[in-house]
Amino acid sequence: MRNCEITGGHRGYADVVKPTLVWTLLASFLFLGSGAAAQNAIRPDADPRIEKLVASISEQRLRQLDEKLASFVTRNTLSDTTSPVRGIGAARQWIFDELQRSNSKLQVSFDVYKIAQQGRITREVELRNVVAVLPGRSPRRIYITAHYDTVNIGSQIASNTRPANAPAPTDAQLNPKQDYNITAPGANDDGSGTALTMELGRVFAESGIEFDATLVFICWAGEEQGLVGSRAHVQKISSEHVSIEAAFNNDIVGNSRGGNGVIDAESVRLYSLGPEDSMSRSLGRYIRRIAAIYVPSHQIRLMAREDRFSRGSDHSSFYASGYPAVVFRESNENFAKQHSADDTVDGVDFKYLSQNARVNAAAVASLALAPAAPKVVNERNQPAIGRQPSGYDANLRWNASPGAVAYRIYWRDTWTNDWQHQQLIGNVTEFVMSNVSIDDYVFGVAAVGADGHESLISAYVAPPRREPELKIIE
Repeated sequence: MRNCEITGGHRGYADVVKPTLVWTLLASFLFLGSGAAAQNAIRPDADPRIEKLVASISEQRLRQLDEKLASFVTRNTLSDTTSPVRGIGAARQWIFDELQRSNSKLQVSFDVYKIAQQGRITREVELRNVVAVLPGRSPRRIYITAHYDTVNIGSQIASNTRPANAPAPTDAQLNPKQDYNITAPGANDDGSGTALTMELGRVFAESGIEFDATLVFICWAGEEQGLVGSRAHVQKISSEHVSIEAAFNNDIVGNSRGGNGVIDAESVRLYSLGPEDSMSRSLGRYIRRIAAIYVPSHQIRLMAREDRFSRGSDHSSFYASGYPAVVFRESNENFAKQHSADDTVDGVDFKYLSQNARVNAAAVASLALAPAAPKVVNERNQPAIGRQPSGYDANLRWNASPGAVAYRIYWRDTWTNDWQHQQLIGNVTEFVMSNVSIDDYVFGVAAVGADGHESLISAYVAPPRREPELKIIE
């Protein structure tokens, strides 16, 4: 790469590797003290606090949580709310009590909405999401979510195997006379994600780590009726202008044996909506990078689409309001078990589910310890990038992120979808790459905290040009 320099009289950089190493060594003296620096000159990529947190995830507890969830027979959004042992009323109260019991640091509450009759909500219903908040130093939020409601409509495989020219069947959930209390254990869809969310709530609260971000662990209701619980919640927080850094959604993440007989317990699919440099795609890349550090045996398969073909989940509620979000999906699904009475605990591989929980935990912890991502647009929402000072340079500007002690610049060829180069710089808010064309590369910047944790990468993206309609004389 050509010579790079920081504006304002700072020393120039000749390449990428050398200044990064120099900064690492200097950072050790600045943040650890000269005595400690002599013994700890280079900090490992893995934070021992996060390693301990990841290791504390319990496969046995995940099994116990999921078995209990399945024991309610059904958790259909419109099922019984009066029985103490069966239906969604008993299930949500148990989730609430279990989160509250797991650690006193969690602020547990019901997120309640009265939903009018509409679509698959065939009668007015009081819907309750279950929320557990772990307060951080800042109000910015990171969500860890799953849906706890279930449904039995005869299995997903029937829909998947319908002849291509056959008329679409009537949506069974639109029938107001359907049996809402029919058996729907939902051990995998989405007892697996719900157990993961609850276990992470416990692990994070018990970790003793003071996170910068506030963590929100939430179990949604109404997902099977059209993401109703998450849509209601996001609609509310969006109107309140709540700062959301990321949403990690887990929906069907516990089965390692596909209905086609393929077994894969060593990877998980991660879906994120484009365009290429959206913050959701940035979150996906971040998760893959962090997983390689803390859970190297588990492959993160990045999927460049919102979700599986013609299907969805609660992360889409965040997308719709402009918040970064991703969804984890097991590598090989068994469609014959989904949305049926056969979605039982014996279809969940808890060792595999534990690995998916560890990936979530590592990425959430790293992101929650890092500063917020830099803002790289100006007050007119235009990218803060130019060709100054020569007219042929890459001039990058951004707003300072609270808690950042340095920033890392990333760049890549425009046809490549992942970062190729990086350079760690000081605590500045402008950086010039001399004689580097902004037409030939994509650029991004991440904030670095005092303990080395990095934020998501904010990319400089040119908004699409929208020309006014031409006036044509006929």
